[in-house]
Amino acid sequence: MVCAAGVAAYPSARGYVSERRAPEVEVAHATQVITTHGPAALPVLVASGYIVARHSSDVGVKTGGRISVLRFEEGTRVRKGEVIAEIEHADIAAQLEAARRAVAEAEATLAQASASLEEDRRNLERQRQLMKEGITTTQSLTGAEAAAAVSEARVRLGDAGIASARARVKVAEEALENTNVRAPFDGVVIKKRAEVGETVSPFGVQGQSSREGGAIATIADLAELEVQTEVSENGVAKLTPAMPAEVKLQAYPDQQYRGRLRQIFPSADRAKSIVEVRVTILDADVHVKPEMTASVTFQEKSAGQPGEDARSGAAGSASEAREKAAGAPGGAPSPPIVLVPKRALTEVAGQPHVWVVTNRTANRRPVTLGPERLDQVEVRSGVAAGDAVILNPPATLTDRTMVRVKGT
Repeated sequence: MVCAAGVAAYPSARGYVSERRAPEVEVAHATQVITTHGPAALPVLVASGYIVARHSSDVGVKTGGRISVLRFEEGTRVRKGEVIAEIEHADIAAQLEAARRAVAEAEATLAQASASLEEDRRNLERQRQLMKEGITTTQSLTGAEAAAAVSEARVRLGDAGIASARARVKVAEEALENTNVRAPFDGVVIKKRAEVGETVSPFGVQGQSSREGGAIATIADLAELEVQTEVSENGVAKLTPAMPAEVKLQAYPDQQYRGRLRQIFPSADRAKSIVEVRVTILDADVHVKPEMTASVTFQEKSAGQPGEDARSGAAGSASEAREKAAGAPGGAPSPPIVLVPKRALTEVAGQPHVWVVTNRTANRRPVTLGPERLDQVEVRSGVAAGDAVILNPPATLTDRTMVRVKGT
């Protein structure tokens, strides 16, 4: 009886021992890329970054003081030149009123000096006439000329007084205008940095970060959003002007947005060995918000792909070119593309192979390769989408060997 039980258990025990002795391997599944229109725009480089507005400004004050009026909240749309806040300005308004009164006083003084000048000029003319007739004296004529000269000087002084008073009015008006905070461009308030009653300064105040300075709001033009990302120096050579890209938000991983490379910054960061890159989002919607985390997959330009027409969509001959490239009218789907990690490839007698795990058994398959994409390579034959391929296969691995998959 005991012998019979031992015989029955022997296959199971041997299988268990064989499984324990099997090499442990790491696998990855072959992925499939399906393109809906035209040839595949395969990935070239992946980078991560943050959503930013191309036009954004921390709006601050020109003069220090206490905020008396705020006309915005987060999300408020503002127009260029619109007053969005005011600083208390009773003292400046009083100075402006005093300056205007000074102008009126200077004008009255000038009018008085002008009247005196007219009178002195008439008196001088009479003295000159009397001098010709020999009725008056030289002393009287000289006195009349001196009086007229003094009146002329008073008129010039009055003119200068008016100009000075008007200049003080302009200074007071500018000071009063500086208590108004205006929007620099059309946009949306994305951050409110101050409240009514707070004291602000162009250089910041205690408790406010030095970067913000005297900012009371951040305004952004949400009509043009882009991804601010960084690319290693080794990867910059893979980028080309107006290169197409795919943008995904961490908050909405299932949503994809079309992008286009707008700018590669002209200088690098020597400490990090990176170059900053900006990617314009062509079809941003309400889900795309500044400061969100995003990933960018740069793609090679496919044949017939429009360049500057990417924002508005292709039309006419461009659409026909894509349909032709797709191999079917109306933009029929192209054949799917299968990608596997480069680490899954081995070479035997100059022929590339991969190891595919089926029912815990490793099977070596020859493959036909296409172009490389990032850390993956296109496989045109030998592997199907979903196949589990072994990464960094051990040199001792043989065909139809039992293996243990990590994590199972």
